[in-house]
Amino acid sequence: MRLFDSHAHYYDEKFAPDREAVLSALPAAGVERVVCPGCDLESSRQSMALAERYPFLYFAAGLHPENLEGTTLDDIDALRPLLAHPKCVAVGEIGLDYYWLKDPGERQRSRLYFDRQLSLAEELDLPAIVHDRDAHRDVMDLVKAHPGARGVFHCCALSAEDALTMVNLGWYVSFTGNVTFKNARRALEVMAAVPLERIMIETDSPYMTPEPYRGKRNDSRYVNRVAETLAQVKGLSPEEAAEATCQNALRFFGLEDK
Repeated sequence: MRLFDSHAHYYDEKFAPDREAVLSALPAAGVERVVCPGCDLESSRQSMALAERYPFLYFAAGLHPENLEGTTLDDIDALRPLLAHPKCVAVGEIGLDYYWLKDPGERQRSRLYFDRQLSLAEELDLPAIVHDRDAHRDVMDLVKAHPGARGVFHCCALSAEDALTMVNLGWYVSFTGNVTFKNARRALEVMAAVPLERIMIETDSPYMTPEPYRGKRNDSRYVNRVAETLAQVKGLSPEEAAEATCQNALRFFGLEDK
């Protein structure tokens, strides 16, 4: 089984005790590629350093909506050297989060950052990795305002109808370990509705640990549980689901020849 974990945060402090051991074990577990998105300048730099150390690891650089405190819009330009790195494959993690950001002023500010980073992704012809929590309409409106942008809704929380709208605009959706939870009905509906060629899988490590490991720290070795759930929904074998999503991610991140 060939696995591609399209979203994992290995700079996170939860990996501090054994980061090297976890990452070194991934190839033997069938995990051929991992993308590590940053959430601010520091974590983007940490992700770059990890990508330089591990051949199978790539990274993305961006400013997450929950990590904007103490930043200015000029900090977006500071992402440029990171985005020019040969192992940087996307602008991300960027987007909107109205679950945590309640203040109208903070929400407006986060929209400005998202808009500017989508413009940067268009300019540099890089895909965007989008975080969308309780902000579907504004996220979709901003994406539509950038017809030259392309990307993925990570840990997809869209409705099936909205997901198909984004797919028809050329975007992808990605699913995490929460599709294995008992209350995952909506995510499974989206998974069933979206064409297989527009689906990627991820762990969002160290978060979103799938069943039956829920409650433990997540890592890329558990991405197979997402592939198994996708296989059940699409009537495939786990190996077929893993291979399809691996090929999708290689294509999405421009890694087919690497």
